Amino acid sequence: MKAKIMVGVIAALALNGCERSQNAIDLGEQVATEFTRQVQQDSISQLDMSDTTDFELAAKGLMVSAPNDSVRNETGFEAWNPGNYLYQSSAAPETVNPSLWRQAQVNNIRGLFKVTEGVYQLRGFDLANMTLIDSDNGWILVDPLTTEESTKVAIDFAREQLGDKKIVSIIYTHPHVDHFGGVQALMTPEQAKKDGVIVVAPEHFVKEATSENILAGPAMNRRAYMVYGRGLDNDAKGHVDAGLGKQVVFGTVGIIKPTVSIKGLEKQPMNIDGVDFVFKNTPGSEAPSEFIFYLPKHKILDGAEVVNHTMHNLYTLRGAQVRDAVKWSEYIFDMSRDMGDVEIIMGSHHWPIWGKGEIKDFLEKQADLYRFTHDQTMRLANSGLTPREIAEQLELPDSLGSEFYNRGYYGTLSHNIKAVYQKYYGWFNGNPANLNPMTPVDSAVRYVEFMGGSDSALQKAQVSFDKGEYRWVAEVVNHVVFAEPENEAARALLAKAYTQLGYQTESSTWRDLYLSGAKELISSDKVQGHPMSMVVNLLVQTNPIEFLRSLAASIDGDKAAGKLLRINIVFSDLDKQYQLDLRNSVLRYKEVQTMIEANATLSMPYHTFIDMIVGNVGVLELLKDDKVTVAGSKLDLLSFLGTLELSDPNFNIVTP
Repeated sequence: MKAKIMVGVIAALALNGCERSQNAIDLGEQVATEFTRQVQQDSISQLDMSDTTDFELAAKGLMVSAPNDSVRNETGFEAWNPGNYLYQSSAAPETVNPSLWRQAQVNNIRGLFKVTEGVYQLRGFDLANMTLIDSDNGWILVDPLTTEESTKVAIDFAREQLGDKKIVSIIYTHPHVDHFGGVQALMTPEQAKKDGVIVVAPEHFVKEATSENILAGPAMNRRAYMVYGRGLDNDAKGHVDAGLGKQVVFGTVGIIKPTVSIKGLEKQPMNIDGVDFVFKNTPGSEAPSEFIFYLPKHKILDGAEVVNHTMHNLYTLRGAQVRDAVKWSEYIFDMSRDMGDVEIIMGSHHWPIWGKGEIKDFLEKQADLYRFTHDQTMRLANSGLTPREIAEQLELPDSLGSEFYNRGYYGTLSHNIKAVYQKYYGWFNGNPANLNPMTPVDSAVRYVEFMGGSDSALQKAQVSFDKGEYRWVAEVVNHVVFAEPENEAARALLAKAYTQLGYQTESSTWRDLYLSGAKELISSDKVQGHPMSMVVNLLVQTNPIEFLRSLAASIDGDKAAGKLLRINIVFSDLDKQYQLDLRNSVLRYKEVQTMIEANATLSMPYHTFIDMIVGNVGVLELLKDDKVTVAGSKLDLLSFLGTLELSDPNFNIVTP
């Protein structure tokens, strides 16, 4: 018996294998149709594709280009392979939107860069950047990438070029895993403490680094697999870029807890090993906990991920809480009005910008991008338009949309509009027909019947496909697939529609979603996922209360009905104890100083509890561990564990 609570701590990091039962469907060679090619050209009509400014900025200060070797750990696990993208040196193929292809090419400029004297960036070793700042006794390192595998390669490369300096301080700009997950490649938490390494982060960093994706982790992870094209080939018909960088990197992740927390909304000056910083929190922008900082000596503003060379997400397609467009916009606008002596702006992704005028223009237009999206969505919503209608109607003005850094390579105007609507109005658009709709399968069966059956529906859909009406084909044939999931003709036609939509889109995330959906419809391959064992270094640093929240959301209400149980848990290595009460099919939990009588008391080290949570050890095996003790009724403990529902990390999305 295993009590395997799949908490999926970091979105896109903990997918298991995904088995498809149907035989593979051969679609033949999927070329871009004439309609797709026309859509691609129309989409770049307001862009000056001959503008080489981004290429020049991205190459400025390049000291040494990065190697294109596969990044692996000692077990042979491949975190990622930058060599997969060498094919992108040619002109845009017909199967990729030309604007997205351009972004992919700029993101291919990789290596060690000198931003200014004493400040260096490692770009293209991961989705994000890692920055090194010379200090009196070594380096201050900003944002240590996603995985230990990629961080080790990056820091080794830097030391080869710049010398072997010690790291005296680590700065986390915000709690998304691509900006802290690789930190234990630099040192262990014990080494950091012994050496007095100053670890600086915004307020509430650890909580936000671990909380968002624990409770909702399994669904986020499954969706992230599609959003980031984990199962796609790296070629002109598959994954080509991630907008913010080349690719979300998969590997071993961990964390070292901050020693200094930047609090409040006022500017906070700080000297770190002889280098002056001015920190400014920007909570509720791109992340719930985030800061930017200024380096007075170097005249550099680090905008973290608040500003980027792409439109970002107000809502991430993997699933997350909607971000505040107004706050985000105002933080950037404040930057533009309070530039001081800033001559360079750099960030957690992409390349820097040099020059006061260029920086001010960039900041003002990025600020107005998010404010325009918010204000115009609300204007149209208050006129009665629904989210889909607003997304269909609203376009950026040329003054914003013609800038490459405002294009939808990562976020899109369409789904950001829907995010603004959702923040204020929720899922319901006011139409009674949408108040209590049928389930997708039940409605699909009836739609297909109304369309005269699946054969008739597919014949009509094929006519629409031949006219280039791929969005309509996707909508119609999706009903057929949900009504008849084994209908290979329907799956094939839907996959073809998704493929053309993927080829057309300027957004890296939309492309990967469409093409991943197409692959899942036609493929019988087993997708190799990411083992949970590679996130244990992060999990053991997590507050146990976060896992108990996930435990409560794993209770099967039917199995728990009528049960009244109290279970105490003692984490012997943390000297912490918790009381869990199950009643009315609800689990309540709290940390306690003094335990009261319970049905059972389970005592174990916290890391052993983590092993149980991620499914590395079964309950019966656990109870044989010398470090695990159970006082009270083992039967009651097993009864409690029996109410926990195993999360399925491989649930269907494009099929019922």
